[in-house]
Amino acid sequence: MSSPTGLIFDIKKFSIHDGPGIRTTVFLKGCPLHCEWCHNPEGMAPQAEIQFWSGRCIACQDCVGECEAGAVLWVAGARAYEASSCEKCGRCAEVCPTEATQLIGQTVTVPEIVAEIEKDVVLYDESGGGATFSGGEPLLQIDFLEAVLRACKDHGIHTMVDTSGYTDPQRFERIRPWVDLFLYDLKMMNDTRHVQHTGVSNRRILSNLQALSQAGETIVARIPIIPGINDDAENIRQSGEFLRSLGNLRQVNILPYHRAATEKYSRIGNSYLLDEVQPPTDEMMENIRGQLESFGLFVAIGG
Repeated sequence: MSSPTGLIFDIKKFSIHDGPGIRTTVFLKGCPLHCEWCHNPEGMAPQAEIQFWSGRCIACQDCVGECEAGAVLWVAGARAYEASSCEKCGRCAEVCPTEATQLIGQTVTVPEIVAEIEKDVVLYDESGGGATFSGGEPLLQIDFLEAVLRACKDHGIHTMVDTSGYTDPQRFERIRPWVDLFLYDLKMMNDTRHVQHTGVSNRRILSNLQALSQAGETIVARIPIIPGINDDAENIRQSGEFLRSLGNLRQVNILPYHRAATEKYSRIGNSYLLDEVQPPTDEMMENIRGQLESFGLFVAIGG
């Protein structure tokens, strides 16, 4: 039986925001959620995509001549792109001299990823770090994820999975033996609002989190704080009550909304829906931390 391959869109070295210590974070492509505030929109689609940086384009038109599918055009003195015609072959990106055109999505093998992770094993040992698998939603690529987690544990590497929790429970059962710590996103408690802002129900997410807790897994819950969407007192209260009911919860990280990813949307041809939303103030974040700490939770801002 051949080893599974995975489709990734980034590998971040020396990461300090994806778990304890210094880590290598592997971002897998594809996500069942479409959160309006997502800071990795290039990870949503489960297939490769073309990204275009208009400010880097020098109008050489090499990409136009290379595209046999006719997806890249030159219209009225500017590059145009027909996504429906694109075969995602990446040849336009290969010939672009300024990397204005890039292919998002690289197929990798388990040995290739483990070899990349192992390059920094000394840093992991000294800092208590390891490998984190994020996305997108890494459990969408369950065969690859399970294989690479097993391989990491065979090499003595600490493993973490950053998940939305929206998946079949059996997928968690497949990877639990090979995961040291779960980073688990909790967006909001009201199911109707969850559907409105993420595109999916939260029922499976909440039940999977409860099951992981009951199984004795170590969990860090992460709540993105999006002003006007999930920062209201009722949602924070319900979140605190729910998280208090869990065992094995190491801590709760509250993550302030930021606008750093807004330009990513236009580069892949999508619209950003939260143009009017501003990041929460430090005072707002401290207030939310206090509300959650009143439930006996250990709460950190960021991370």
